[in-house]
Formats: sequence, C-alpha cells, structure tokens
Amino acid sequence: MAEQNRQEERITGEVLFEGRMLRLERDTVRLPNGLTTSREVVRHPGAVGIIALQDQHVLLVRQYRYPVAQETLEIPAGKLDPQELPLDCAVRELREETGYRGIVEHISTFYTTPGFTDEVMHLYLARDLVWDPLAPDDDEFLGVERIPWDEAVKRANQNEFNDAKTILGILLVQGRLG
Repeated sequence: MAEQNRQEERITGEVLFEGRMLRLERDTVRLPNGLTTSREVVRHPGAVGIIALQDQHVLLVRQYRYPVAQETLEIPAGKLDPQELPLDCAVRELREETGYRGIVEHISTFYTTPGFTDEVMHLYLARDLVWDPLAPDDDEFLGVERIPWDEAVKRANQNEFNDAKTILGILLVQGRLG
C-alpha cells in the first residue's frame, strides 16, 4: 500500500490577536487533495509541569483557573519565558509555586492539544526537595497541598483530577517508580 500524503501547505496567514501568553493566527492552507481551507492556530511558547515528591507525598497547587471558572488541584506548572530552557523553567516554577527546589529529571514532552495549538508541555520529576522559595508571580494566588503518593495515584486512575498534565504526570511517574 502506497504512503498517503497528509501534509498541509501554508499559503497565507494573519495574526488575529497577540497577548502576553499566546498569539492567535488564521492561516489559509492547501490540503493534500488540492482544496484550500482555513486553520486557526494558537501559538504558545511552551510550558512545564513538575511532579514534586517529598516523603511519599506529592506537592500539588490549588488555584482558581479563570477560563474554566473553578479551582483546580494540579501539579506545579508554568509558561516558559522567552529564551528560557525548560529545565530552568521547571526549577523556577517549582520554587515560585511551592517554595522548594530539588533534583529535577525530565519525564516527558508532548503537545497539549495539537488540534488547535502548538503548545508543548515538558514534564519533570523533582525529588530531594529543600526549602528555597522564590516570590510568586503577582497574579498567582496558590495554596500548596501535600497528598500521599498512593492517594494521588488512586485519584489519577479514578479520574478525580480535572487537569490532564496532572493525571499524565502522576501516572507516568508511577510507571517509573513501579
């Protein structure tokens, strides 16, 4: 069976919105069958998430998420600054959001929602945590919660978290720890 071409070719594009966190573009593309269509794409600089383990517990942050109009309980996370390496971002975000730093190890990198955004999430595992806080961002109001690791794994498996990076991060780390 011959390999099918699935590539789409950008013909033109325009920026519809540019903010401090993302840029919205609309491109006209040529499809593999020769037809043209419009694609709306959210451009994002990338982000990190950190599974922070301390004494058989995981550190999670509780915060209000305006886009979904509710509080979430999730792993510490944040957006990459311009030219910032993902590892450096993970160390910074962990200190800002939990007050801890530790030995940080890369776990996974993936697209969050490739149907409409190019956002890449880098997941890290942090261990051997020591208290070394940085001031949180002015627009963040967080509460840190220590959840027993076994409980966090159970909650992830039972779909009790409503944040995908948290579920994936916990399950990936559980797979590594056994």
